[in-house]
Amino acid sequence: MQGAPLDGGAGYGFSRRSFIEKLGAVGGVSLAVAGMEALGFGFASAQAAPPVIAGGKTAKVVVLGAGLAGMTSAYELSRAGYQVEVLEARAFAGGRCQTARKGFVQTEVTGARQVCDLDEGLYFNTGPWRIPYHHTSTLHYTRELGVPLEILVNDNDAAYVMMRGGLGPLADKRLRKGELTTDMRGYTAELLAKTANAGALDASMTHEDRERFIAFLVRDGSLSPKDLSYDGAVDKGLHAQPGRRGYIVKPGAGVDPGPGTPSKPYALGDILSSEAWRGITNAALYEHPTTMFQPRGGMDMIAKAFERRVSKLIRYAAVVQEVRQGDRQVTVSYFDAEEKPAQVTADYCICTIPLSVLNAIPVNVSPRFKAAMQDCSYAPVNKVGLQMKERFWETEHGIYGGHIQTNIPGITVISLPSTGWQGAKGVVLGAYSVVPREAVRLSSLPPSERIRYALDAGEQVFPGAYASSFEKGYVASWHLTKYNLGGWASWSDEGRRQSYPVLCEPDGRIYLAGEHLSYLGGWQAGAIESAWQQIAKLHARVQQA
Repeated sequence: MQGAPLDGGAGYGFSRRSFIEKLGAVGGVSLAVAGMEALGFGFASAQAAPPVIAGGKTAKVVVLGAGLAGMTSAYELSRAGYQVEVLEARAFAGGRCQTARKGFVQTEVTGARQVCDLDEGLYFNTGPWRIPYHHTSTLHYTRELGVPLEILVNDNDAAYVMMRGGLGPLADKRLRKGELTTDMRGYTAELLAKTANAGALDASMTHEDRERFIAFLVRDGSLSPKDLSYDGAVDKGLHAQPGRRGYIVKPGAGVDPGPGTPSKPYALGDILSSEAWRGITNAALYEHPTTMFQPRGGMDMIAKAFERRVSKLIRYAAVVQEVRQGDRQVTVSYFDAEEKPAQVTADYCICTIPLSVLNAIPVNVSPRFKAAMQDCSYAPVNKVGLQMKERFWETEHGIYGGHIQTNIPGITVISLPSTGWQGAKGVVLGAYSVVPREAVRLSSLPPSERIRYALDAGEQVFPGAYASSFEKGYVASWHLTKYNLGGWASWSDEGRRQSYPVLCEPDGRIYLAGEHLSYLGGWQAGAIESAWQQIAKLHARVQQA
């Protein structure tokens, strides 16, 4: 079908594939993906529902880890009649799906200990914090398990972009994202419209389509229909309207301010030389749509909902020491809550322990499988939560949710809460550090200094308000968290080709599952769908035994 003309052959002269390539050339990833979705080539979460596991034979399965992959496996297998036992090293379930609230305790591998003292009712998602609408597997369980959702504002035109190290009059300036986006969209539309009007695109579209395309660019880019230029305003009747860009002086009642005064675009060269354009591209990614979801009350509401269904199957504070398999069974040795040695034996094992942790545990798998396990690295990731005594970003800046994009080392993004609108207080994600070198450097500081660093960075964006509004903080560094040792799996291209497929298949009676065995790395959907894949394979094998 990829070579079939878009209209079945009637005069357009380009295939679906070439059409998508042209969309990408014109509008980048987001426009190309939109076209792929429309033509049925989307990137959405691959599965919308768990595999059907019903009837026939069953077996005993030991599941290692009570994160989302482990609890998904236990939930589905136990419903199908399997005897399931789950070993979890922590005193609670959820894995990386964690939310810090008052009293939550975390000790890093360095020995640094934190006790969360956020006010009652406030929380900080230390792990996953947003759900795309197309992660249908995650949404399957929020619906089935009764987890209420609310909107997370992932892209906000009112939010700021602040890039350091650029040149020109906009360098190091705090700029509204919507103004930057509108200007870059306008200048791009002007360039395309003038190129099309000059006939440069005639080889790829009909005359009628060229005219429609130019009309679209005039409307979408707020161009002048006379000369196809962009000036940030659209002429409507007696007064110029600002299009998407907004006003310098807002319209109001009476003669003054009356119709208001539209704002003026930044010069294209000034935007480019300032590096500010780098801060407007993240929300265009398919996995970061404009609006996303979050569970009401914290992301761990998903883990807690699973835990309510499978808690009777979980042995908490069970730290795995060794996994050995034979021709007929798997034996897992562990230390129990009293640090006494214990064992559990089962027909099969589903291991969801992160490879960063599993590689230090003796497991008798084949040399090829062991080598594949060691071929995956994990991303260092920091998050810093800051409780603010007043929501100055709303009252003083009109920013309700969304992110501050910045290149301040170790910060990457400052995320403003999408809950508790117009309340007295709020918890800001003051740093989401994912650049490896910067993440390691930030985590080398004590937790209190990581908080101070995030406050100093935020003060550059909100001078005079950020540090003075701060009350309490909490940090999470996943590469320093004992039973995770990393934020998410980071596969090289070679690792994806050679090692990843090996681990997707069982080694004897041992099956691996988790976000590291998906192409949705770092997302809860990856953990869930990996579990679905493995329990389907295991069930088919049991039926054939």
